[in-house]
Amino acid sequence: LQKLIHLLQATDDPLIQEQALITLSNSAAFSVNQDIIRNLDGLSVIGGMLTNCLPKVKEKALNALNNLSMNIKNQEEIQVFITQVCRIVESAPLNSDVQLAGLRLLTNMSVTSDYHQKMINSIPCFLHLLSEGTERTQIQVLKVLVNLSANPAMTRHLLRAQV
Repeated sequence: LQKLIHLLQATDDPLIQEQALITLSNSAAFSVNQDIIRNLDGLSVIGGMLTNCLPKVKEKALNALNNLSMNIKNQEEIQVFITQVCRIVESAPLNSDVQLAGLRLLTNMSVTSDYHQKMINSIPCFLHLLSEGTERTQIQVLKVLVNLSANPAMTRHLLRAQV
């Protein structure tokens, strides 16, 4: 895992970046690896890949963070990327793999109310995706919205959102 994280930092080759991110994502299926990746500063390295201009690399980074977000301690570090992930969801092509990967990560990050405030500005986007997206996008947006609606503090923001 350490070599993969270093490889991800050291290369500009998008194919290598993609494969390293896929491997890290698959490794994150095991909780012990989630801790190891966090302790090796892997979350910030993977999060740094969100600025990559290639959609496939960005998608794989979102998928890796999504798998790593199943751990509460990892969520504490991943939360710094929520605003950026919301911007990615808003700017990605409608129904794209990047958009869906971002929505899946936001779903996991919104299971508890700890980070709901960071998603408030994206509520109009979520509602737009609900009306314009394909069934896959709609289902993923609904998961985020259901999580947000479980928090009474979000009621006003959900009801006042301009669509």
